[in-house]
Amino acid sequence: MKRILPIIIILLLLTPSFIFTVDERQQAIITELGEFKRAILEPGLHFKKPFVEKITRFEKRMLSTDAPPGQYLTLDKKRLVVDFLARWRIKDPLVFFKSVRNMFAANTRIEDIVYSELREELATHNINEVIAENRELIMDKVKAGSSAKLKEYGIELIDVRIKRADLPTEVQQSVFERMIAERQRISKRYRSEGEEESAKIRARTNKEKDIIIATSYAKSEKIKGEGDKIATQIYSDSYSKDPDFYEFWRKLEAYEKIIDENSVIFLPIDSYLFNLLKKKY
Repeated sequence: MKRILPIIIILLLLTPSFIFTVDERQQAIITELGEFKRAILEPGLHFKKPFVEKITRFEKRMLSTDAPPGQYLTLDKKRLVVDFLARWRIKDPLVFFKSVRNMFAANTRIEDIVYSELREELATHNINEVIAENRELIMDKVKAGSSAKLKEYGIELIDVRIKRADLPTEVQQSVFERMIAERQRISKRYRSEGEEESAKIRARTNKEKDIIIATSYAKSEKIKGEGDKIATQIYSDSYSKDPDFYEFWRKLEAYEKIIDENSVIFLPIDSYLFNLLKKKY
C-alpha cells in the first residue's frame, strides 16, 4: 500500500497534463510544438499528450466590439461623428488562432474593417439618410461588406449597429443656430398664414352677420307693416260700427295722457272738455 500511494499521487499531479475539460461556453484547439493538431468544438472531457500538446481556449458565445467614435464625411460634405457596435463570434478557432491569435487583435481588426466599410458607405449618402431615413439599409450593406472580409480571420459578424450619429462639437453650435433660425422662419410663416386665415374668417363672419341683420330687419319691418295694417283695419272696422263712441273714446285717451292729479287747466267755456266735465250722468 505504501508503494502504491506515491504512484497515485504522481498520477493525480500529472492528470491535468493529459486530461482537460471544455465547457459549453468554449471551444479549443490543440497544438503540438506550435503546429495545429485538432479542434475541439464540443464540450466535455478530452485527452491530450502530456507536456507536448498545448490547449488554447476561445469563447464560443457571442462577443461585442464597442468601437470608439470616429469622424466620417457624407455625400453632401457634412462631417459626422459615428459610434458603432459590432456583435460577432469565433466561427473557425483555427483560422482565428492563425490570423489574430487573441481577443485584443480581433477587436482591432474588426474595428479597422468596419470603419473602412462604414466610411465608404457613408460617403454615398446624405446626412439626412444616415441620421433618419436609410440607416437600416446602410448598416446592412456595411455588415455584408465587413462579413466577407472577416471570414478570412475565422470571425462571423452577426450584426453592426450605429449607437450614435452626431455632428462634431466644433460645428454643433452653428448648426443649432441655423436650426433655430429655420424653425423661427417656419413659425413666422405659420403665424402669417394663421392671421391671413383669421382675417378671411372675420370678414366672412361680418358679411354673414350683416346679411342676417339686414334680412331680420326687413322681416321685422314687414311684420310691423302687416301688424299696422291689421291694427288699422281693426280701428277702421270699430270706428265704422259706432263713430261717435270711437271719437269719444279717443278723446278720453288723449285727456288721460295730458291730465294728471297735479294738472291745472284753463279751458274756455265752450270747449268740448269743459262741457264734458260739466255733464252729469
